[in-house]
Amino acid sequence: MIGELVDGVTTRIGGLGRAVTGRFSDNTIRLGVTGLSRAGKTVFITSLVANLLDRGRMHGLRAAADGSIRTAYLQPQPSDTLPRFDYETHLDAMTGADPQWPESTSAVSELRLSLKVQPTGLLAGMRGTRVLHLDIVDYPGEWLLDLGLLEKSFAEWSEGALVRARSRAQGAAFVELVEGVDPTAKMDEGLAKRLAEAWTGYLRAAKDAGYSDCSPGRFLLPGQMAGSPALTFAPLPEGGGRGSLGKEFERRFEAYKREVVRPFFRAHFAQIDRQVVLVDALGAIHAGPQAVDDLRVAMTDILSAFRPGRNAFLTEIFRGKRVEKILFAATKADHLHHAQHGQLTRIMEALVEDAKRRAEYAGARVSSMALASLRATTEDRMTHEGEELDMVRGVLESGKRAAFWPGALPDDPQALLSQGRRGETAWLDGDFAAMTFVPQGGALKPGEGPPHIRLDRAAEFLIGDRL
Repeated sequence: MIGELVDGVTTRIGGLGRAVTGRFSDNTIRLGVTGLSRAGKTVFITSLVANLLDRGRMHGLRAAADGSIRTAYLQPQPSDTLPRFDYETHLDAMTGADPQWPESTSAVSELRLSLKVQPTGLLAGMRGTRVLHLDIVDYPGEWLLDLGLLEKSFAEWSEGALVRARSRAQGAAFVELVEGVDPTAKMDEGLAKRLAEAWTGYLRAAKDAGYSDCSPGRFLLPGQMAGSPALTFAPLPEGGGRGSLGKEFERRFEAYKREVVRPFFRAHFAQIDRQVVLVDALGAIHAGPQAVDDLRVAMTDILSAFRPGRNAFLTEIFRGKRVEKILFAATKADHLHHAQHGQLTRIMEALVEDAKRRAEYAGARVSSMALASLRATTEDRMTHEGEELDMVRGVLESGKRAAFWPGALPDDPQALLSQGRRGETAWLDGDFAAMTFVPQGGALKPGEGPPHIRLDRAAEFLIGDRL
């Protein structure tokens, strides 16, 4: 309890400092970018920066279309303790002679892009040029899910985690092991290690199968903490007194929140102004109804962790920063013909509907859209068994070119979500496929960033009001 009070005071003092300095210094937006399970965070940031530097494809960003943005340039990131997002290396990987997807996010990184803005029209002669700093913070989506643990006890987390493990085929081995364990027995480090390893193996298998709620996230990306007591626990049925396995796991769970989750929240998350959550909705649909329902629950948990609301000067001082705008983006829209992008957007909106209402009540703006940060396909129409199909063409990881039709998404997203809520293990009236394409490559034209779908509209929602 004392630790939580101290955390609250620390966060508010930090909010005071950021609020005061923010009002009397250069205009800055701190944009958080995260995503769940292969959603394309690195590609999003790289393509967004490239297209803000060379704005020929950014017609949906009004300040780019009307010429208000005079120039954009990269600067050293403001934090001296965070690694720089390796923009140049990632761009070379995506657009080079042998185009490949860049390495995925495994730790927090940061990049500062500064935009020099000159108002046009009637305001042009009344206001001078100003600079907007866009500080982009990249962090793994697995860590984002951990924020939901802050509001849970070990017993509450264990109950939900065990229910999910029992409902998933990937959890069978762990469930068999844990059902033979007595939580009230004396703490045994060897048994604790076996349980933690089995739990980690289950989380990895569940993530590979398309599930989203795979926490604690550091079990999947432990870094230097691998093997530490804070990562050597697992969910257990309630029970156990002092010196028992259950009590020790409860202590380690609380240590995980105190030493891992809260420092991340204080250092990075509590300072975010705007947030993008990238979601591989097509991958979840391909994985089946249970994966889609798991994604829906994860979206609700994520949005509740954002402390959404409208920032005002006094609000920032006394309550700390709030996330003013949140964009949930279904990525890989280029894997669908544009005729189905509307269905994909509606599915994304349905996944966050409940949480969106709460955020809007608090004063935040929440939006959903389908986008592709880097377009890797071209569209085509083919006749198959007498039926006209809207398809996409691209290059597979094997190097072969392929035409692909993933299946027809329903016009009503509840046709998908209701099957997940009922616990169906397979789609009753549809078959949805997924395929992995590599970037198309090719030299970029002068003044143009990489090809994309609706990246300009995403930028307009996130930062257009400040340009």
